[in-house]
Amino acid sequence: MKLFILVLLVFNSCSQNTSLEPIKEEIIATEIAFAKMAREVGLKEVFLEFAADSAVLSRNGNIIKGKQQIVTYFDSQTLQNVSLEWEPGFVEVARAGDMAYTYGPFIFSAISAEGEPQTALGYFHTVWKKQGDGSWKFIYD
Repeated sequence: MKLFILVLLVFNSCSQNTSLEPIKEEIIATEIAFAKMAREVGLKEVFLEFAADSAVLSRNGNIIKGKQQIVTYFDSQTLQNVSLEWEPGFVEVARAGDMAYTYGPFIFSAISAEGEPQTALGYFHTVWKKQGDGSWKFIYD
């Protein structure tokens, strides 16, 4: 009996994951568009475009809440020639299909106000929420 229940659970989880594959593909496409736009128009503009109204950024141990604080944060930056490259390495979607998270490697580079090159390598983590219009916006980055 235990084996039968285990088999049912495995089949159930496999079928649920399969039904979420199109949503995972949407999230990957959203991440790719997010990264592409960052290269083309800049970080402030792209973060405002892809942020939900109540989005939260975690930067340097600080929490930045909402779009107005995101604007203030980016306006206060003194770095020049900023570049941020990333790609999703993992996507997980909530069973309801309305939330997801991604993570993957990033490379950040810039020139400081003193003219010193700055580089950071790491992993990003983004939480996505499906909006009423069907688009995906991040709620945490």
